[in-house]
Amino acid sequence: QVQLVESGGGWMQPGGSLRLSCACVVSGYTLNGYAIGWFRQAPGKEREGVSCISGSDSSTHYADSVKGRFTISRDNAKSTVYLQMNSLKPEDTAVYYCAAGPVSSLLLGDFDIWGQGTQVTVSS
Repeated sequence: QVQLVESGGGWMQPGGSLRLSCACVVSGYTLNGYAIGWFRQAPGKEREGVSCISGSDSSTHYADSVKGRFTISRDNAKSTVYLQMNSLKPEDTAVYYCAAGPVSSLLLGDFDIWGQGTQVTVSS
């Protein structure tokens, strides 16, 4: 079964950039064909959808709060999905999760395979 691992989180000053990666860590399995979503959860807040990419045509969607700053992409040869985060703000601080499922959306319920998350902290 597909298992996901996120990487690339860390600390960054406001205005800086980070790139998160989401990869399948089980040999013989691939993310190809799955819709992949990025979600985040800040302390005391509910988990929310950030961005998603389709498994069929790589169409993308973004939450309004990250439009123009974040870019999602996938490299099927590497079975990896990326989230490039630019112009980071303190309010982007959260644990970021990637998830796989059959439908590309920003809804948690559309995804049934989740990674463990990676912490992103934006502060000066």
